[in-house]
Amino acid sequence: MLIEADRSILLIVDFQERLMPALHKGAAVAERAGILIRAADAHEVPVEVTEQYPRGLGPTVAPVRELLPATALIHEKITFSAQRDPAFAAHFTALREVGRNQIVVAGAEAHVCVLQTALDLQAAGYQVFLVADAVGSRVPESRECAIDRARQAGCVVVNSEMVVFEWMERAGTETFRALSQLIR
Repeated sequence: MLIEADRSILLIVDFQERLMPALHKGAAVAERAGILIRAADAHEVPVEVTEQYPRGLGPTVAPVRELLPATALIHEKITFSAQRDPAFAAHFTALREVGRNQIVVAGAEAHVCVLQTALDLQAAGYQVFLVADAVGSRVPESRECAIDRARQAGCVVVNSEMVVFEWMERAGTETFRALSQLIR
């Protein structure tokens, strides 16, 4: 099962100002999310962002926020699983009704909001792709447990390069030349 741009949604979970500095390798995780955002924008994949209680954790960090396309939607939430927020769930249902049933997930923290969101999306019938190099936790073991649990629940664990090249489908295009530079 390949990740198809015309069936995908990129979901960026809680890359927020007060959380990211505490993440193990947070800058590298945010960099990978940035590559995903650029690739999504190039392939017209909708980009959705969640912010967990932004009054307390702050907005999405600038290096990620500045890359968001104008069409990106930011969903504020207080539920750990974004899918348990009624407005978020309704919005994703509407996207699924137009064929967007593959969710590519990046974010923080892997073992809390990312995992709970991924599990609930999987249970709701979406194909969930958890991007291992674009998810982080404060403690590396927590991240690893989350990835293992997501995999056991049926989520597909991928890396950012897999997503980019599956969305691209072929070499020799302007999009290939532009995006391949990001990965070198």
